[in-house]
Amino acid sequence: MARIVMKFGGTSVADLDRIRNVAGRVKRAVDAGDEVAVVVSAMAGVTNQLVAWCQQLSPLHDAREYDTVVATGEQVTTGLLAIALQEIGVDARSWQGWQIPVRTDAQHGKARIASIEGAELIRRMQAGQVAVVAGFQGVAPDQRIATLGRGGSDTSAVALAAALRAERCDIYTDVDGVYTTDPRIVPRAKKLPRIAYEEMLELASVGAKVLQTRSVELAMKERVRVQVLSSFEDKPGTLVVDEEEIVEQEIVSGIAYSRDEAKMTVRGVPDRPGIAAAIFGPLSEAGMNVDMIVQNVSADGTTDLTFTISRADLPRAQATLEAAKEKIGYSAILADSDVAKISVVGVGMRSHAGVASTMFATLASKGINIQVISTSEIKVSVLIAADYTELAVRALHTAYGLDA
Repeated sequence: MARIVMKFGGTSVADLDRIRNVAGRVKRAVDAGDEVAVVVSAMAGVTNQLVAWCQQLSPLHDAREYDTVVATGEQVTTGLLAIALQEIGVDARSWQGWQIPVRTDAQHGKARIASIEGAELIRRMQAGQVAVVAGFQGVAPDQRIATLGRGGSDTSAVALAAALRAERCDIYTDVDGVYTTDPRIVPRAKKLPRIAYEEMLELASVGAKVLQTRSVELAMKERVRVQVLSSFEDKPGTLVVDEEEIVEQEIVSGIAYSRDEAKMTVRGVPDRPGIAAAIFGPLSEAGMNVDMIVQNVSADGTTDLTFTISRADLPRAQATLEAAKEKIGYSAILADSDVAKISVVGVGMRSHAGVASTMFATLASKGINIQVISTSEIKVSVLIAADYTELAVRALHTAYGLDA
């Protein structure tokens, strides 16, 4: 017997038939003797509709009222799933974030979980009752509903698994595991039976859409074993675990890509101490994250700073730097949104040389120019023209021996 948290996303509970399917999966776990808590998202498309209504009424709406509105999607799903479970003979009860309670900070719309009081849920689960919990939400210090931002249901599930001391957190989605790359681009991509937290975190941060970054960070911190499974097929999934649990560690585990990048170059910047802070400080204060950074110093005493930013943030970033032009003293800003970031990830890089050189040689052999490079201990990322995205992913997948 195990204590598990099962999480189902919006596509998994998109209509009543799918909710009945979820109820059947939960019943099988209960019949196997497991203590079960279920975390659910809103039905597919519901949150988008709720967000749109808020924006149509007021583009600068009160974030607290926004949270009141968008949290209702999960409330509906918890009630419907509890009813479906009761209908097939499973003792179940719905729980909203404020009822447990899931306590968050005060950042309405993008709150972070501070603590979860799991004692009552544990008591009821031990008595055989299934807890159906609303993901994506909690209660802020002002005693008002707070939502965790997009993808927050994954984070809710991992945090609940930690609070309940669950054996693992099973995340059911529309894919059946974590692959070496996107199978839609590379049909020969392989499903990984296990992947290390660090690798999954890097893959999530550079474009892989399987798990939300915050949920992987939390799983790694709390050492929660996470399993990614298909809602629609009974297939083995992928376990996200400690590196020590993986016996045969590949040098490269996956190739990720992101088309959500934009490149900015600030030209003719005075080459003096503090100039980088003058450029990146205003961007940070405006809530924009900068990723890859390259600096080129010219003979005339000026420098060019090139960096990447989310494509959605590009207009705001340009406006922010234009407002600070007098203070920075640059000559021009160049922007390019027609780029893609390609990343090679693997904990095996720590002990193997030549991963980066293989990447560069492979791209060169396909005539693909590298615009920016960044590295970490287990990742190499390059920025290329967006038109070459699929060619680059396929070539690298083959070069590292990942083809099935």
